Amino acid sequence: MSPLTWAVAAVVTDGSGRLLLCRRSEGARRWGLPGGRLRHDESPADAAVRAVRAETGWAVELTDLVGLYRVTGPDASPPAAGRCGGRPDVLVHVFRAGPAGVEPPGEPAAGCLVEWCPSAALPGALTPTTRAAIADALAGRSGVLRRTAVADDSAAEPADGPLTPPGQRASGAVDSGRRGSPPGLTQRPG
Repeated sequence: MSPLTWAVAAVVTDGSGRLLLCRRSEGARRWGLPGGRLRHDESPADAAVRAVRAETGWAVELTDLVGLYRVTGPDASPPAAGRCGGRPDVLVHVFRAGPAGVEPPGEPAAGCLVEWCPSAALPGALTPTTRAAIADALAGRSGVLRRTAVADDSAAEPADGPLTPPGQRASGAVDSGRRGSPPGLTQRPG
């Protein structure tokens, strides 16, 4: 049984529908939602605001909870019906948010590449949880319970599966390489 790690993330969108994504420079090839681990002395909402600002430099205002995402290892299978099974490796609270200002009040964390991406032109290399959470957030879903698997960085498609009805599966994203600042927001030099 793996120990449970609690984490937070946010689907941050601006007024034009662009999303704030980040990628760690030390070998990570996939883009993810900004966020981090939950500290023992804070709520998931407070942790999300703190973690997004620490990672990206952007202060955000949360609007609601998109859902809870259970991230398991690539070889994990769901427990049989009626059995508890093992605990997940990571349980991520994903919130919907928007920027609290027109410019980031701080600097991104060292080694973190931050980009605003149009929702119709997201990078193809997204983490499975990021792909699922963005699809859920953009579809207006709230209260989602979803399981995603950690995928090998060389895999072309994520291994994700819903804990919600099959009609709510996440869809793929298009890779176009277009990036930019949200209208009215200044892009950080980098």
